[in-house]
Amino acid sequence: MATAAAVVVMKERRLVEAFTAAGATSPGRALSVDTLGIDADGLAMRRLRDRAVIRESSPGRFYLDLTTWEALRRSRRRMAFVMLAILVILLIIGVIGLRAHEAAPSQQTLGTVSH
Repeated sequence: MATAAAVVVMKERRLVEAFTAAGATSPGRALSVDTLGIDADGLAMRRLRDRAVIRESSPGRFYLDLTTWEALRRSRRRMAFVMLAILVILLIIGVIGLRAHEAAPSQQTLGTVSH
């Protein structure tokens, strides 16, 4: 799952690079997918269009909205940070729980009395 997500993100970056390299970063500079040499029907293209990162200025002509792309990247970074923070917290809770379990006397020890 993570590998598939990484592949899609990599393809999205390649699309952004293609638009940037071609200068298609405003409605007036929009280009056709043939000119850009990209797959208009690919998953990465659909995802970026759904998020308004890639926009259609006129039929068949697309451009990259850099402001939206940067906002999407910031949002993804924040989400990654939150997920990492949650993972660290869960690991800390797990370690504390394990140590507490190891430190607690077992029921067998409590029930035996030596004379």
